Amino acid sequence: MALGALKVPNVAFGALKVPKAALGASLRAGGHAETWMCSVLVMRMGEGVEWGLHCCLTLAWLPGDEPVPTAKLAARFDLPPAYLNKRLQALVRAGILTSTAGVKGGFRLARRPEKITVMDVVAAIEGPEEAFRCTEIRQQGTGAEGTPAREFQRPCAVSTVMRKAELAWRRELAAHTLADVMAAAPATAGERTRRWYDRVSS
Repeated sequence: MALGALKVPNVAFGALKVPKAALGASLRAGGHAETWMCSVLVMRMGEGVEWGLHCCLTLAWLPGDEPVPTAKLAARFDLPPAYLNKRLQALVRAGILTSTAGVKGGFRLARRPEKITVMDVVAAIEGPEEAFRCTEIRQQGTGAEGTPAREFQRPCAVSTVMRKAELAWRRELAAHTLADVMAAAPATAGERTRRWYDRVSS
C-alpha cells in the first residue's frame, strides 16, 4: 500500500533507540539495519484524540437517538466544554458525529461503531498531514560537497525507516473500529455509561 493511501494526523514524534532486530525482516532485506541502530517514531497525539475517542465510545454505549449535550460529555470526563466542543465539531465535519443545535441539542454517532475506525477519529482531530516530512538535508551543507549525485538517487535511509514505521502505525489504527474498542473494554463499561447518563439526565 502506498503511504498516501492512508492519511495520518499531524503528530509530533521523538526518537527511541531499539535493537536493529526489532525492525523486522522487511527492513533488514534492504541492508540498512545490519550496521546501525535505528530510530522508530514515537507518536505523540494531542489530548483531543483521547477526548474524541472517549466521547465516541460514550455515545456508542447510549441507546436511542437523543442528542447528548457537550456540557454532559465534558462533565463526564471533567473537560473544558468549549475546547471539547471544538473537537466534537471536527468529528462532525468528518462525518463521524452528527450535531443538533438548540437547547436540547447535542451529538450522536453518524455511523455505527463498526463503521468508524480509530484512525478515522485520529485523522479528524489531528488532521491529514503525514507525521514525518523528509526535506533531504543530506543533500545540503558542507557534508554534501563532493558526494556523487547517484548516491542521492536512492531514497534516504532515514526517510525510509520513518515512513515504514508511520505506515505500520496507520494500518494498525485503521484496523480497529469503535466496536472493537468497545468489545475490549470492561464488561461493565456500557452499563455504567447508561447509569451515568440516566443520573445526569434526571
